[in-house]
Amino acid sequence: MTPVVVVADLPSRGIEGIGQIFSTRESLREEVYRLRQDLLLLQVKTEKMAALTAENNRLRDLLGSAAKLQDNVVVAELVGVDPDPEKQKVIIDKGSSDGVFIGQPLLDAQGLMGQVIATSRFTSRVLLISDPSHSVPVQVARSNLRLVAQGTGVNHRLDLIYVQNTADVRTGDLLISSGLGGKFPVGYPVGVVNKVQHNPGQPFAEVTAIPSALMDRSRHVLLVFTEDRLTNHQDSKRNGNGG
Repeated sequence: MTPVVVVADLPSRGIEGIGQIFSTRESLREEVYRLRQDLLLLQVKTEKMAALTAENNRLRDLLGSAAKLQDNVVVAELVGVDPDPEKQKVIIDKGSSDGVFIGQPLLDAQGLMGQVIATSRFTSRVLLISDPSHSVPVQVARSNLRLVAQGTGVNHRLDLIYVQNTADVRTGDLLISSGLGGKFPVGYPVGVVNKVQHNPGQPFAEVTAIPSALMDRSRHVLLVFTEDRLTNHQDSKRNGNGG
């Protein structure tokens, strides 16, 4: 009877085998789905770690720049950008309660960014040097030639205005703040000359520069205090606390 029993049992074994196959496939499908979810989570965590690492490096650069400066500085963070594309303005999270004052210079780890034009108690509005209404007295670090750098409305270009055709300025020259006009202290990097074009028959050459500061990427910035401003702010805080 054994052959008969075996033959009779074949259909049930076949059904059971097919069921196991489908069960195995379903388990594999679920396992693949779970692994894909785990991979996505790991990718998100990796990207977040990369962003945190990049931000940490930027902060280290910023603090390194602060250590090199002779002036007193306060670290601030950008919290807003002017939505008007024709205006180059940002908002920072430090205000009059932190001693911020109108006209105060703003830098990032690379160079000069702008100056404060309005303050409230906890925030301030900053006009970037790339704004068309802004100009910075500069000098060529190599030759000490004094020039004026003007904003163009785009964050990667400055125009040097009224440059004589015979002026000693070259592509690659570093521009630093000259301190003239009292807007900015002396010696801060402003930009690097990237174009010098002499036009025959014209009194002035066409000269442009790339700002040293990362105008569209820097998030953490430095507010520069002169010694007298810092002293006045500390005195006002003490008087306020005493009252």
